[in-house]
Amino acid sequence: MSQLELLLHELCLDGVEYKSLREIATDIFRGAGITRDQVTETGTPCVRYGEIYTTYGVWFDECISHTDETQIKNKKYFEYGDILFAITGENVEEIAKSCAYIGHEKCLAGGDIVVLKHNQNPKYLSYALSTTEAQTQKSRGKVKSKVVHSSVPAISEIIIPIPPLPVQEEIVRILDNFAELTAELTAELTARRKQYEYYRDELLDFDGLEGATDCEWRTLGEIADIKTGKKPEVVLKEGVFEYINAGTSNSGYVNTFSFPGDTITTPSRGQGGIGFVGYQKNPFWLGPLCYGIKVKDPDIICNKFLYYFLCSNSKKIMQKKNKGGTPSLNLVDLQTIQIPLLSFTVQQYIVNILDRFDALCNDLTSGLPAEIEARQKQYEYYRDKLLTFKELNP
Repeated sequence: MSQLELLLHELCLDGVEYKSLREIATDIFRGAGITRDQVTETGTPCVRYGEIYTTYGVWFDECISHTDETQIKNKKYFEYGDILFAITGENVEEIAKSCAYIGHEKCLAGGDIVVLKHNQNPKYLSYALSTTEAQTQKSRGKVKSKVVHSSVPAISEIIIPIPPLPVQEEIVRILDNFAELTAELTAELTARRKQYEYYRDELLDFDGLEGATDCEWRTLGEIADIKTGKKPEVVLKEGVFEYINAGTSNSGYVNTFSFPGDTITTPSRGQGGIGFVGYQKNPFWLGPLCYGIKVKDPDIICNKFLYYFLCSNSKKIMQKKNKGGTPSLNLVDLQTIQIPLLSFTVQQYIVNILDRFDALCNDLTSGLPAEIEARQKQYEYYRDKLLTFKELNP
């Protein structure tokens, strides 16, 4: 019998109490606005709601942002053990993501954050609030729009199991071990990706060959057709074909395609996407804010070789970006990028090497990403099982 089973048999033989957050809260309140302009490198530690989605996991012990608290009105603080909820988000499925603060500095909570104070194990609460059942409660009754909101009353009504503290501590120990194993794999993947980018850039560094007789240079416009697409009539959450537009990931799905596979894509407009180079192996729908790039003569240059070269030289694309207002990349500027024309044998040799590296680092069906995804699914399964109890006096 495991330590957890012993504790449950000793302390929870008849079941576990399920309580609302209102019942366990010693205080629950909303933070006060901290604008982007008020974030500094030094000063009082603070958290803005977007960081809960992008930066912090189940728990954190140090803030990435700071501010001059003399500039903040109606200051709202959080301390060790408090749970933070982001109550504004882009979709219903992730609204009210939460995390536990286990650092020892007094910090400021930004607007659109709800702070929960309590007397439970903070990590346990955060794990319990990340389960599938808890997220279903967070999403219930929310209306999908451009921005999704939750509230203090809605957060207060979330119900989770509250076993005795020794049981909470043992569950935290088990789940922390799972999280640590995943973190080790993620760190290894990060190191592998840096290694991959280093060797890719070394293989594709031809600047010293400009003017050499065995390496002809042409502009991208000379060797490739570059087109933009259009917005589909309907964008779906799930579908047969990816919808590729601005940004660094797909913008949804459609049930038909407008462009063939083996196509390079790069955004033409938008925040954060200019310079990103994608490769669409399968047919897809090309959006109006993205360029689709296809070589004119595949006997002269391989499309996959061109993709890797553009990835390695993304800075050259960034240098073509128009400054001011919304970032954009003009077609005439993109067409001027210089491309080396090597022998097809050399191109294929480079592609074969980089394909193997790329699969190891990025392929969700093999290599480290597949192992991390499998470990994450295993963690989520056991997390939900560990945090499901027979209810005491249901």
